[in-house]
Amino acid sequence: MTVTAAKEIVQTFEKVFEPIDRERLHALSEKGRADPSVVKTVRARTVAEGRRFRHLNYIRNLDAHIVDEPPALLGDDTAPNPTEALLAALGTCVAVGLQANAIACGWTVKGIEVESEGDINITSVWGTGDLSEKPVGLTTVRLKVHLDIEGASPAELDELVAHAGQWSPVLNTVKNPVSVTLARA
Repeated sequence: MTVTAAKEIVQTFEKVFEPIDRERLHALSEKGRADPSVVKTVRARTVAEGRRFRHLNYIRNLDAHIVDEPPALLGDDTAPNPTEALLAALGTCVAVGLQANAIACGWTVKGIEVESEGDINITSVWGTGDLSEKPVGLTTVRLKVHLDIEGASPAELDELVAHAGQWSPVLNTVKNPVSVTLARA
């Protein structure tokens, strides 16, 4: 993609940024306050496509979300790898929280961007490589938020970022221990 094409996409995005509806957000918030004990089970089904490490992930009734590996990790490079997909989910969850809370404050959201990066030692190669003692998985994640929000002071934007981080389900799942079971069906 050329720089000109990329700039055109950004300009188009800036013109059509459509924030969520504040009244519908308020109604959803009130529903949560009315019964704070509600727990929803979310599901995904992952199916190995049979093309190296390419996998199809099915969520609700949506088209398959593809996850693959890059060539250096023996994949076909057709989609993000699992760690990149996790970073994308993390950035998206934080961005959703930023937008919801900015709208709740009555601010005008013109743009939100979350840069996500993380460090991972891949030498164990899924348990087939170097199995010496080391952390498995991401050891450090860095998020950088770019906000184009009118009506908020820099201090309010800093508070917004901290608040969104405090209440982001994906960020807190990554940050805090969570019970996970893995068993053969």
